[in-house]
Amino acid sequence: TVTLTLTERCNNSSRATATVTVVDKIAPTVMTQNITVELDANGAGSITADQINNGSFDNCGVASMALDITSFTCDNLGANTVTLTVTDGSNNSSSATATVKVVDKIAPTVITKPFSIPLANGVANITADDINDGSFDNCEFTLSIDRDTFTCGEIGDHFVTLTATDSSGNTSSSTAV
Repeated sequence: TVTLTLTERCNNSSRATATVTVVDKIAPTVMTQNITVELDANGAGSITADQINNGSFDNCGVASMALDITSFTCDNLGANTVTLTVTDGSNNSSSATATVKVVDKIAPTVITKPFSIPLANGVANITADDINDGSFDNCEFTLSIDRDTFTCGEIGDHFVTLTATDSSGNTSSSTAV
């Protein structure tokens, strides 16, 4: 409430009050930055609005910041677009996007077991599953072996390398007899 006083030349005055409503109609300025998130041993990663914010501001102050996506899994490997929304105390809001690069830097764990196979018609073939004993990773992976066929001239123990490669190209190997 403001009081208006009017005074004329003869020094006579009159007063009245009025209500002045102050309104903020200016939306915040949103500034973002791209980031990289590494997945953990469970294949999960998360971010906060503060990590994406790069100095967003408002003429009357920022009341809140929110992201549309905060959690990531192996399904999100690579570039992901997130939206940061900044809201001021007058409920004005603006949004901007940023790129979150999700990476997996954890190599698979390879566990092998010994395996025996009889020759059939002078040949024995094995697969990666024959010597795998519970290999695991935080994301999907494939198994391969360096050798899968044996013949009569190779009766006895042989070392076979089992290699696990995940979708990010991380690899680990172990040998089995």
